[in-house]
Amino acid sequence: MSAAKTEFPESVEIKPSWQIEMLYDGECPLCVREVNFLKKRDAGRGLVSFVDIAQEDYNPQAHGGIDYETAMGRIHAVLPDGTAIRDVEVFRRIYEILGMGWIYAVTKLPVVGTIANWLYGIWADWRLRLTGRQDLASIMSDRTARIECETQGRCRSN
Repeated sequence: MSAAKTEFPESVEIKPSWQIEMLYDGECPLCVREVNFLKKRDAGRGLVSFVDIAQEDYNPQAHGGIDYETAMGRIHAVLPDGTAIRDVEVFRRIYEILGMGWIYAVTKLPVVGTIANWLYGIWADWRLRLTGRQDLASIMSDRTARIECETQGRCRSN
């Protein structure tokens, strides 16, 4: 009698427990306020994963391939299948997942959705200035210098 052979698949895909992963700027006071509100609504259920892109160890490959600069320009989220979404669609999906879909439901209408994305684009373009921060080019330059200093020892003395 031959021994039974058990075969296992070479790779087992493990699905995340969250339904959406929100990328946010942890240095933006308004963004942090929104994230804190959403975390309270999530109430520890883990339906939404919150990823602070401002952290030095932010890894784009682990989050839909969305690099820091792109994530800073517009709100992005990643779905469990790896699909990246952005703009008002992010808020619509998160609010639906957390049981507050009615707040953004009207943005599903084509004309309203287009207008909402246009208005969000204006907000996104002005977000840094309105929160008293440097422009994106300056933030990128400072971040690159800081990361090079920490990881490659390329620190400049002042």
